[in-house]
Amino acid sequence: MSSPSVTPTQAASSQRRRDIAIIGGLLGLFLVGLAGLAAATGWEETLHQLGKLSALQVAALLALSLVNYLFRGARWHLFARTLGLPTGLVQDMRHFLGGFAMTVTPGRVGELIRMRWLKRETGWSVERTAPLVLVDRASDLAAMGLILAVALALSTAGITGAAPVVLIALIAAWVATRPRLLAAFVTLAYRTTGRWPRAFGRVRQSARSLKQFSSAAVVTPAMILGASGWIAEGYAFYLLLGWMGAEIPFWNAVAIFVFSTLAGGLTGAPGGVGGAEAAMIALLKLQGVPLEVSVPATAVIRLTTLWFAILIGLAIFPLAERSSKKACP
Repeated sequence: MSSPSVTPTQAASSQRRRDIAIIGGLLGLFLVGLAGLAAATGWEETLHQLGKLSALQVAALLALSLVNYLFRGARWHLFARTLGLPTGLVQDMRHFLGGFAMTVTPGRVGELIRMRWLKRETGWSVERTAPLVLVDRASDLAAMGLILAVALALSTAGITGAAPVVLIALIAAWVATRPRLLAAFVTLAYRTTGRWPRAFGRVRQSARSLKQFSSAAVVTPAMILGASGWIAEGYAFYLLLGWMGAEIPFWNAVAIFVFSTLAGGLTGAPGGVGGAEAAMIALLKLQGVPLEVSVPATAVIRLTTLWFAILIGLAIFPLAERSSKKACP
């Protein structure tokens, strides 16, 4: 007897349950890991540090993170308009914020859900919207690389290995916004493999579309929006450390936050979970911040940045799905 077929709605519901289970599992591992460190340094002191934070201070941290998300969402809208997409600001914000639900997928590939929403709502193929995703990632790398370079120049953090991370981020951003160079790489890859000509052709076509984003009228506001957003979160980290009694210079705090975020991303772990926290705690220790302060500070800043973004994404994701399905012909 054959089993009943699975409807698209049931498949989508099953996929959503799996996604939530993965997110819950990663959050659990994140909390267990930090709880282990807290236990090793003494629960009483850790809880004492957490108790120093008022509801208003936590709200301020969340507000600064929201500044980051909204500024980067505005940058997404700028890129969408530059590409010629017939979308509005609210629509673009819905796509951008809703994609945060997939932040903890490996390599953040789940965020490509935004391209599916765009295809449903505008009829544009994935090949036509791919440059939007690529230039958004490149802009984040460029903004964070520049912030880290400035922070290192103005701070006393002396982060070992920071210079290569800055260089990698800036080179990746530069390559990602050079249409001819990317197209040449794609051609070389095709000639090397000799397979999938149609797929390589689509990728090459998408790469060539990046030339629309190279003008100063686009690059300048994009960099301002991106850098302002990430500095807002760096400032939140600086405030948090001060509230917990760890008085370190502003640019030192920004350098530690941005470097840890980039380093966590380079590990390839979903959301940088594990790598970012380890780097942050280690760098704070080099600044003389004791574990009983660095561990809760790391837990709080990651909860109010990464996991807050995921929470926003999970809240908006169903709305984005429904809106995109309604727009389907």
